[in-house]
Amino acid sequence: MSLVPTPEDFKEGQLILVNKPLHWTSFDVVNKLRYELKQQLGIKKIKVGHAGTLDPLADGLLIICTGKKTKEINDYMGLPKTYSGTITIGATTPSFDLETEIDKEFDISHISEDDIRKTAASMIGEFDQQPPIFSAKKVNGKKAYDLARAGEEVILKTKRVTISQFDITAIDFPNITFEITCSSGTYIRSIANDFGESLNNGGYLSSLRRDKIGDFDLKNAKSVEEWIAVIRDGKIS
Repeated sequence: MSLVPTPEDFKEGQLILVNKPLHWTSFDVVNKLRYELKQQLGIKKIKVGHAGTLDPLADGLLIICTGKKTKEINDYMGLPKTYSGTITIGATTPSFDLETEIDKEFDISHISEDDIRKTAASMIGEFDQQPPIFSAKKVNGKKAYDLARAGEEVILKTKRVTISQFDITAIDFPNITFEITCSSGTYIRSIANDFGESLNNGGYLSSLRRDKIGDFDLKNAKSVEEWIAVIRDGKIS
């Protein structure tokens, strides 16, 4: 097989690393690449799927599988993830990120850099996490965020998660820049909210990038446009 996959290679089965753009859904990426492959191959159907959702308000590494490789998606979904991003303290939002408006504000003048670093260190380990109500979790067959947006009460079960690394890389109050490695299924938005609560304050996720999935690294990913160039022309644009 050539180093640069051909459309036929994609049809047979490929694992590709995509740098998902901000504001795109994971399905936007899947649909775009599927459309290009169908056009190039002149077929009506080809299997394309992603191995783990990345929120529209996050960018970074997304694993896409095509053809027979889609059978391996579950293997990749369970891998640990590494993220970098920013937690903004002194306020909260219902969605724990920038999807919704700030609903509460807090004074942060008493919070020190030492408080920030101690709080991050205290969150390393295994614990039961409460998912955000603005999530794709299902409640009686309906997505939690649809119920939350409709103003209905949403009660979600906790999930056991593990944080193995939580480093503070910069502090510029109210913004806290971090790098975190965690188990599959961990909500970083919930981490941001919990971080604020641990400070007896508030916090929400203001930016997020997925840097690694297991041993797969964002450094080796290509943009959607680059993968389209591979599909169309067999070369990187």
